[in-house]
Parts: sequence; structure tokens; C-alpha cells
Amino acid sequence: MPRLILKTHINAPIELVFDLARSIDLHILSLEHTNEKAIAGRTTGLVEKGETVTWRAKHLGFTQKLTSLITDVEPYNYFADQLVKGAFKHFKHEHFFEQQEDGSTLMKDIFDYTSPLGVLGKLVDQLFLASYMTRLLEQRNKTLKDVAEDGRWKHLPGLEGHL
Repeated sequence: MPRLILKTHINAPIELVFDLARSIDLHILSLEHTNEKAIAGRTTGLVEKGETVTWRAKHLGFTQKLTSLITDVEPYNYFADQLVKGAFKHFKHEHFFEQQEDGSTLMKDIFDYTSPLGVLGKLVDQLFLASYMTRLLEQRNKTLKDVAEDGRWKHLPGLEGHL
């Protein structure tokens, strides 16, 4: 089971970073190149514990749907989502947030997943899927960092409380 770990330093308060990480609208913005759309469950604003989001996107040449459940939300330190339906056999994405002494935030993603198709899935992971998933997470985190630091977050639904 591959485990991807990313750390992103963001010059913004932990409360803002936490909410941006839960933002459906930021997620869509960050993965524009995949035409990712939230099509069922929560489709805009900030996800909360117990909610589902069904996504439709084009990855690796195939249009796919996946539904994830928000399993944990602990403001402003942690939240997690887990696959309930989709192409993966399993995935869990954990998001950790740590306030730094200078007021910035360290965001850490841990993404555990299992590809379908047994041995063939493991081969696909080694050949390209792990690097593809890492690039997607890096793109999402870069967008989150940029939006948090340049003020574009002010135009996203659900973030009015940070004004």
C-alpha cells in the first residue's frame, strides 16, 4: 500500500489554512486541468464531518467518479477523508496542521491508498501512479499556498469568517 507524505509551509494563519484545505471550491480550482467537479453530496463551501463528496474528473485519460466521506474534523489541527466508492480499492487522506512560532502554518498530507487489480495494481503504482498522485497533491497544495498568501481566498464560498 503506497503512502505519500507531503509537507507544505504556508505563510497564513492555521485557521485559514485549515478552512482552505476543506474548501470544495479551492479543490476544484487546484485541479482545473482535470476538469474535476463536485457533482453530489457537498458541492461547494467547506466539508464537515459525516459529509460525502462525489467527484468527477479526467485522470490518466479516463473520466472517473469517486465518492469520499469526511471521517474526522478536529479544528484546526486535523481532518481526514476516506474513499467509499471509486477506482481505488482503498484510500485515506489525512490532513495535519501545525501553527508555527512566526504565525505561519505547516500543513502535512498523508495519503494512503491501495490500487485495484492486485499484483498488476502494484506494478502500476511503481511505474507511474504513485508519482502521478504525488504531483496532484503537490499541485493542490501549491494552489492552496498561493491562494492563502495572495488573498484570493476572500472570493471563495465559506471563507467569509476570515475577513
